[in-house]
Amino acid sequence: MLAIETRDLRRRFGPTLAVDGVSLSVPRGCVYGFMGRNGAGKTTTLKMLLGLVRPDAGTIYIAGRDALVDRLGAVRCVGALLEAHGFYAHLSGRENLDLTRSLLGLRRTELDRVLDIVGLTPDAGRRVGGYSLGMRQRLGIARALLGSPEVLILDEPTNGLDPDGIADMRDFLRTLPARANATVLLSSHLLGEVEQVADRVGIIHQGRLVLQDDLATLRAGQAPQLRLGCDAPDRARALILSMGLTPDPDSDRITLAPGADVRETARALNRGLVEAGIGVHELTPQARSLETIYRDITALTPPAQKEAA
Repeated sequence: MLAIETRDLRRRFGPTLAVDGVSLSVPRGCVYGFMGRNGAGKTTTLKMLLGLVRPDAGTIYIAGRDALVDRLGAVRCVGALLEAHGFYAHLSGRENLDLTRSLLGLRRTELDRVLDIVGLTPDAGRRVGGYSLGMRQRLGIARALLGSPEVLILDEPTNGLDPDGIADMRDFLRTLPARANATVLLSSHLLGEVEQVADRVGIIHQGRLVLQDDLATLRAGQAPQLRLGCDAPDRARALILSMGLTPDPDSDRITLAPGADVRETARALNRGLVEAGIGVHELTPQARSLETIYRDITALTPPAQKEAA
């Protein structure tokens, strides 16, 4: 059974189809990276999963429950962090969490559990007004964890963090499913960060889910690349094309044919460049990044059509 499953999910605002037939498949126990540009339909999709916006068409299942029929049952399976605000600055982290705990009718021991998961136990007695943004994000996740939800939905959890804060959050998110015994759906436009924490990814573009796959499978199915650094790029480009390889016009990368022998191709290319009198100072195999995959896929996606209201 999937943790989250949607089928042909649609939502229109006026003439614009903001979410156009999105079918998510989120396995249990994984970190699912839900990616797309601002305005691509990520937030509308999340709001439908959380019951904040009702879809015009489609179905939503959360932990096996039909969220459009058993809305309360589905909502109880989900914890969410849409933004790390809504805390009282003059209260401590523990006191802020205790307000939510009491509303949910949970035991006080629940506070110790979630504070330990997010690593805030030593700072639980401090006023939230003195917390860094990263600590507020963790406190928001702790609040989402109250009641032991099966699914966590985190919208841009690294937004606004400095580089150190992003690195800390990245390390934390990698271990969160195991520590919280939950599935994590992570929404972000920072593809490089998603690539480092996600097990499975979905790319939404112009309201459509244009790609969904396990990250390992996605990487394995991509054509290999070489990174080239040389003294005469223009001359090298002509040689690269003559060998049947594809140079990227916007970078120093060369795409090989799927299944090509990377080492043999590198040796042949290096030999050809040296024989042509072109100095080579770098020639290394490169895994295609999620950002490159995203750029290629969205470039091939035709523009969305507006529907009549």
